Parts: sequence; C-alpha cells; structure tokens
Amino acid sequence: MKLVKLGAAWCQPCKMLDQVLETNDFGVQIEYIDIDASLDKAKKYNVRGVPTVVLEDDEGNELRRFVGAKNASEIREFITN
Repeated sequence: MKLVKLGAAWCQPCKMLDQVLETNDFGVQIEYIDIDASLDKAKKYNVRGVPTVVLEDDEGNELRRFVGAKNASEIREFITN
C-alpha cells in the first residue's frame, strides 16, 4: 500500500500534515505531490481541495481518500480500516 499526499507549498493544513507524515512511521510508502508543479497528477487524482491523501493498493488502485489535515492516530486508523 501507498499514501499519496497531494498538496501545495502555500497551504497551511498541508504543512501541518507534512509534519505528521514526516515524524511518524505509518508502515507504508508516502509519495508527496505538489499540485502546482504537477497539474496533470492533480487532475488524475481529481483533487478538489488540499491536502488530499489517497490510499492506494499495490497495483495503484484507490482504496479511499480524505481531504484536510489529520493527526497521527487518525491517519493510522485511515490506513488500517
């Protein structure tokens, strides 16, 4: 599984979420995408707000997503449920 975090440098909730993702081990790979630098990926993931986090299976299929910042325990629950 992989978390894909789509955000932007100007987004304060994105910065808060980055800190949570970078300081905790969630046991999955995390890919960071700047939507301003990668408009094609923002369209691919149908981003409507940032931060958007998508949980993908090993084949790249979307399992679920959330928009907004979450704390470490909420992210762990998101990954496991």
